[in-house]
Amino acid sequence: MPKMKTKSSAKKRFTITGSGKIKRKHAFKSHILTKKSTKRKRNLTHAGLVNKADLSNVKLQLCMK
Repeated sequence: MPKMKTKSSAKKRFTITGSGKIKRKHAFKSHILTKKSTKRKRNLTHAGLVNKADLSNVKLQLCMK
């Protein structure tokens, strides 16, 4: 049986916290920032956690299950 391989895209996008939660960055912060308000851009800066509905898919991609 071959080794399980982590998806490279998931490896770059997600990190695991000390308590086992999965941290992610917000989208829509890379370009076309002129039409977005300052408050919206500031809130997109902070990292968030992966939603409970998406958790199982992300864990499969990171070979955590």
